[in-house]
Amino acid sequence: MRIAVPNKGRLHDPAIDLLDRAGLHVVDGADRKLYAQTVDPDVTVLYARAADIPEYVADGAADVGITGLDQARESDTDELVDLLDLEFGSCRLVLAAPEDGDIEAVADLDGGTVATEFPNVTREFFAERDIEVDIAEVSGATELTPHVDIADAIVDITSTGTTLRMNRLAEIADVLESSVRLFARDDVADDEKVQQIRMALESVLSAEGKRYLMMNVPEDRLEEVKDVLPGMGGPTVMDIAGKEDVAVHAVVDERAVFETINALKEVGASDVLVTEIERLVE
Repeated sequence: MRIAVPNKGRLHDPAIDLLDRAGLHVVDGADRKLYAQTVDPDVTVLYARAADIPEYVADGAADVGITGLDQARESDTDELVDLLDLEFGSCRLVLAAPEDGDIEAVADLDGGTVATEFPNVTREFFAERDIEVDIAEVSGATELTPHVDIADAIVDITSTGTTLRMNRLAEIADVLESSVRLFARDDVADDEKVQQIRMALESVLSAEGKRYLMMNVPEDRLEEVKDVLPGMGGPTVMDIAGKEDVAVHAVVDERAVFETINALKEVGASDVLVTEIERLVE
């Protein structure tokens, strides 16, 4: 099976890193290559433009793809199943207009013109509100169009809003909140291999921000230790050969490690070991 991955840009490195951490190491993935093998002989990576990945998956050139929700929505295809939010590449599509102009609400654009690189998403946004606008499709420098009388407003991607402010544009409304997702074609979404990939990627995401704690605990203090641990469910308790203590293992949130260790020491835990977790299959 093939996984379509962005071939360059801000989404490429995080996508490859996530695959690597999930155990799908890319081999022989030099620049300018269209395909690359992974350590799994049944899985191949296909490199493509992020905007083209939804169509590649829908048309069968790939079985699953990693790209932004904004790109999937813009492709306007019904063949994709959103399997997993990969929790990177977050951004917003926003409606914005000149900050010193007359456009202050979405309704003010009725009969106006909106410039965007996302005509399908923009058209759907206004249609849902029964507002008629002309769409001026552009391929870059969208934020300049209101200042050269091409459009009354724009729909564009923003992460921090800095570019909009630099170009004297004010946000009017959120159009779409986006992040990078794992998509599959609907006819293969439930296939075993696809679900294995989804689970592998999800296990990496589940492990982020978690730490694994191991410690020795006097058996008569075990209940106090259990009360201290803020872990996922109950801790694992094991006998230690030749000792009256028991070994206690638990997964805790990284932000709680400092306070948790201090509390554990107060109730008698010793030899506390903290390790990182690479993957967590729930």
